[in-house]
Amino acid sequence: MNFAVLQFPASNCDQDAVHAVQVLGHRARLVWHKEHSLGDAQAVIVPGGFSYGDYLRCGAIARFSPVMQAVKQFADNGGLVLGICNGFQVLTEAGLLPGALVRNRDLQFHCEYVFLKAATAQSPFTSQIPAEKWLRLPIAHGEGCYYADETTLARLQANQQILWQYCDQQGNLTDRANPNGSLLNIAGVCNERRNVAGLMPHPERACERILGSEDGRLIFEGMIAALEGASRAQAA
Repeated sequence: MNFAVLQFPASNCDQDAVHAVQVLGHRARLVWHKEHSLGDAQAVIVPGGFSYGDYLRCGAIARFSPVMQAVKQFADNGGLVLGICNGFQVLTEAGLLPGALVRNRDLQFHCEYVFLKAATAQSPFTSQIPAEKWLRLPIAHGEGCYYADETTLARLQANQQILWQYCDQQGNLTDRANPNGSLLNIAGVCNERRNVAGLMPHPERACERILGSEDGRLIFEGMIAALEGASRAQAA
């Protein structure tokens, strides 16, 4: 499978995302923010970092990059898009995902491991996560508090668009397990078509045992399984 990993000025997790895809035995290439095409990509990763130095707001300038028009078209055609950390912020700013990411409630930058519970298995991004499996992934953000109005939150719940929530080691959705004050302990969501998703934790930094966790593989494996299923269906 071919992945495109976007690269903005000040991206700092793009190489990590490429490495994670390669660890899983697939191909990934960097796509510079000034490009107008994604080439032969079958999936897109919008990586973490500090695109454009986080000036104005996180992701506020990156949304206007030429490559984002290609990403929007790709998503409109049903392509899989995953935004990680700053990538999640970019996707909300671009209107590809609902809600917004605002300052952590304690106004501090958090760099630590957290536990995530998959709220649903009904998405390409969560389909390979076993029931009762809490993912242990790292976070590194200062503006990771997920916010949306009550109407949007209700719609997310009704449509099962909440994909991941912060939990403790027993899977409980506690306030103490919530590192940034996100409403409903939300760590990641998807769009209504379920082909675009974003999350604040970093699965690409947790794909090898030497890094302290391999749980991030499950998210990428879900995307790969969906792509392979689509390829088989197209060939049939």
